[in-house]
Amino acid sequence: MMKTFRKIKPLKKAIQELERSSELPPNVQDGVLHTSLTENEQALKQIFENCSDIVFRTIIINEQAKMLLVYVDGLVEMKTLDQVLIKPMMFEGMPNGLKDAGSVGKIVQDRLIAFSKVDAYSTIHEVIQGILKANLAVLVEGESQALLADIKGFEKRSIEEPSAELVVRGPRDGFTETLRVNTNLVRRRIRSPRLKMESASIGDLSQTDVVIAYIEGIVQDPVLEEVRQRVLRIQIDGVLESAFIEEFIEDMPFSPFPQIQNTERPDVVCASLLEGKVAIFVDNTPFVLIAPMTFWTGVLAAEDYYERALYTTFIRWIRFVLINISLFLPSLYVAITTYHPQLIPTSLLISVAAAREGIPFPAVVEALMMEFLFEGLREAGVRLPKPIGSAVSIVGALVIGQAAVEAGIISAPMVIIVATTGIASFSFPRYNLGTAYRMLRFPMLFLAGMLGLYGVACGALAIIIHLTNIRSFGIPYLSPIAPQIPRGLKDVLIRSPRWNMTHRPKLIVGEEKERIPEGQQPGPRKGGLNE
Repeated sequence: MMKTFRKIKPLKKAIQELERSSELPPNVQDGVLHTSLTENEQALKQIFENCSDIVFRTIIINEQAKMLLVYVDGLVEMKTLDQVLIKPMMFEGMPNGLKDAGSVGKIVQDRLIAFSKVDAYSTIHEVIQGILKANLAVLVEGESQALLADIKGFEKRSIEEPSAELVVRGPRDGFTETLRVNTNLVRRRIRSPRLKMESASIGDLSQTDVVIAYIEGIVQDPVLEEVRQRVLRIQIDGVLESAFIEEFIEDMPFSPFPQIQNTERPDVVCASLLEGKVAIFVDNTPFVLIAPMTFWTGVLAAEDYYERALYTTFIRWIRFVLINISLFLPSLYVAITTYHPQLIPTSLLISVAAAREGIPFPAVVEALMMEFLFEGLREAGVRLPKPIGSAVSIVGALVIGQAAVEAGIISAPMVIIVATTGIASFSFPRYNLGTAYRMLRFPMLFLAGMLGLYGVACGALAIIIHLTNIRSFGIPYLSPIAPQIPRGLKDVLIRSPRWNMTHRPKLIVGEEKERIPEGQQPGPRKGGLNE
């Protein structure tokens, strides 16, 4: 695999270089900057023809040096540009001792541009990419290099609490659409040089910045290498959201179950990195990808680690029951009322039969109609403006449900079953895993309508077999339950106290397996353990 990747990477780079050279004007086909400022300016203006947002500004400093500033209007900090660069140059000129400092470009870089990050580039392509990434390009007469100063100043959203991952106790900050803000939120929590962040650009036109983050020594090298390969081999015109990356790197694209976790919470990313996972940051989106992902990751909430262990275990079991209800309750109701009424207590059977008297449809058709209507109301509630979306969903469900029962189209027990299923489906901590269960509910209803409980059992068996065959970057999807790893069970069906979770997940972590030294169980004795 490594040999194949080494062969693909130079080939991809050569193709990109060929494509870049074909986009350049004829006078700069060699792709490098010239010493003539006029030629460089003409080349850039030709490349940025009809781009009204690109600003070209020429400055002559005390008749000693001529410079050209190029930037994208609205993407750089104009106040800083005016006060730190343009105003001192125009009114104060070049500093004394010019001859001793070497070239004019070196003087400009070291003494005139007072920005924290300034780099020199000698190719047209690098300069173009730098300008488009909100840098200020400074070209000097007589110099074959351009300086790119980082003075990004575009509008960005402030840090807010993620609306899709709310917690009662825990951090309130969430990721934004700015890549560096997101990486800084993680760096603030893991202040170690072992936290590595590798950068790349994906998308021929969008040139979207992507950062692969991991902790050296904790991450498993084969998993990290696999993530690198899958991300770097993506060839696409533009990446507008991290979902674009996710669809290219998942193991089984036609499975309903997500194989890559996404989150807006920095604490979730940090916890995953400390377990040995890899995070993928994508510019212009608050959703960060985490790989590999297991099934149990999708049913555990961030708040599970901020509450007491006993309470968290209790809540987890309630969540597990609700998750199974969201998938099996409608199909079980259809199967039992249609094929196995003898399993229902007599008094309950009489009530259900009385409620269904006069209903023109079989139970399976009733269930499908109500499930379709429920999904429609949910979709409408999401798409409508926020102030009226929830109101329309609630009023629509009440009015339509009541009207359908009174009209004799739907029985009252079916409304209760679908409503209970809908409430249970909201218990998923991860939205994308919940969508998988919502989709699977429909084939389960068909199987229950055709084969009764045998159909439900066949459907459940098929789902389990499918789950056992899923791999996320080589990690079994159902681990640590299947294959069973006893030490990993401390954080799946129960949540063991933190001082008892001494090791990282066995199949995910690399060399540094121990997380917490043993012997830290608290006790009443001051500074000692219980005896």
